[in-house]
Amino acid sequence: MRAMGAWSAGGCRRLGAVGAAAAVLGGWAVGALPAHDPWGLWVPHGTAVRAAGYALAYAGLTALVVAWWLYGRTGAGVRHTLVTLVWWTAPFVLAPPLYSADVYSYLAQGTMVLEGHDVYSVGPSVLDPAGPGGDAAASVGGHWTDTPAPYGPFFLILARGTAWLTGGTIVPGVLLMRLIALGALALIAWALLRLAREHGRDGGAALWLGALNPLLLMHVVGGLHNDGLMAGLMLAGAVFALRGRWVTGSALIGLAMMVKSPAAVALLFVGVVVGRAAAGPLVRRVAKGLLGPGAVAGAVVVAVTLLGGTGFGWLGTQGVAGRIHTALSASSDLGLGLGELGRLLFGTDPDPVKSAVQNAGLAAAVVLIAVLAHRSAAGRTRPVHALGLALVALVALSPMVQPWYLLWGTVVLAATAGAGRTRATVAVLSAALVYETQPSGSTPAYGFVLAGLTCALGVLLVRRDAAGEGRGPARDVSGDDSPGSEGPGSDGPAAAQDTKAEDTKARDTTAPDATAPATTART
Repeated sequence: MRAMGAWSAGGCRRLGAVGAAAAVLGGWAVGALPAHDPWGLWVPHGTAVRAAGYALAYAGLTALVVAWWLYGRTGAGVRHTLVTLVWWTAPFVLAPPLYSADVYSYLAQGTMVLEGHDVYSVGPSVLDPAGPGGDAAASVGGHWTDTPAPYGPFFLILARGTAWLTGGTIVPGVLLMRLIALGALALIAWALLRLAREHGRDGGAALWLGALNPLLLMHVVGGLHNDGLMAGLMLAGAVFALRGRWVTGSALIGLAMMVKSPAAVALLFVGVVVGRAAAGPLVRRVAKGLLGPGAVAGAVVVAVTLLGGTGFGWLGTQGVAGRIHTALSASSDLGLGLGELGRLLFGTDPDPVKSAVQNAGLAAAVVLIAVLAHRSAAGRTRPVHALGLALVALVALSPMVQPWYLLWGTVVLAATAGAGRTRATVAVLSAALVYETQPSGSTPAYGFVLAGLTCALGVLLVRRDAAGEGRGPARDVSGDDSPGSEGPGSDGPAAAQDTKAEDTKARDTTAPDATAPATTART
């Protein structure tokens, strides 16, 4: 058996492709299958087939995670990593929804808009079970059937277009939504390469953590979560802002906000970029940074909302998801525990206690975001890197946390963070959290056990690498996340690479005798 560090980039690519194919094949038996598929493709199976499906899906997932981790040690260049991304993504193209049934909500809500229903006051249950979108509505999980849409009008325009093109039929509707997810993945990859260049980081390393990430492949490509579209638009906005085209960047972030609202955090850090680049007195620069991007994004939001015809009700449904308790939310867990303790000791209502703790968590997140914005305005942290940290803080302190929420900040940090604790932490968490949900979308207790074990193993591997016994998944010879390595005009190892050098590096990693890991370090 090969030693852990002896895998070539080509070997890792093949292992990951086999793992992805196995995970998808198992998903045909145990994925988030619809309640009814008139085409007869995605249908329930018997106990024996389901057992085999789960075994195959988890074995494939594990092979993919291992291949991804090892691939981070090979020093593969941009071209090789992009080809690997295609290899690993291809098995998901025709797969049923995996790890989540949210896409059925998207299809049902698109049909609701098409039929004139107010998606911000009623849920998918209003659809006629025998009419367009009825199968999608019947496939929506549990409480979400009567939950208003928390998504903005831009995403609902896309969902409405999907419903119109497919007639609300399950299989073509899901596959068209997957095309949107694949477009989002391509946008993420495009933006990662440019942000990495802006920050003097290795483009291949940025793709490894931000696009090749199993958490993204499983939940954005496999599970079709619209977080990928939000992230892609937000990253593209950051690219344009750093290049001086902040109006275009702010408009893209405005679109991202109308997919999922957390993208609004990016406006604060784009404002820092704008303010620092502006000329004139300090007051004028601060005013331009604080008001300019927000005004542009606000104008885009108003225009698209009016164009979409869905109204502004989405501004009032942003808290609907927070009503659901998720065990990954530290503030919700703490609030629940304190509330139940108060009920046992004093007979008090636990709900106000839980709500107060959740609000305290959000307040702490706001404070941390403000501190990061101040540090970036003072030149102590680069704005886009601070954005990544701010999004991770928001997720960690949010009252509602799902595994794929980690991607909000991870895709940013993939292009900005050097080899240090930040990068290692999000890499380990990405590998661990992908186990938290079943292929069917449910969250079993053993999922947390698997995630915990993976996290512990990841920490051990990172510590071993730090001790000099190997080269872990973070490879960047420029070292840390300090302002010196990220400051404007800094020349990291990737900043000096031209296309010819990158192509040469890619060819080297695909050579038949490339069995030892490269000495270049990933960011």
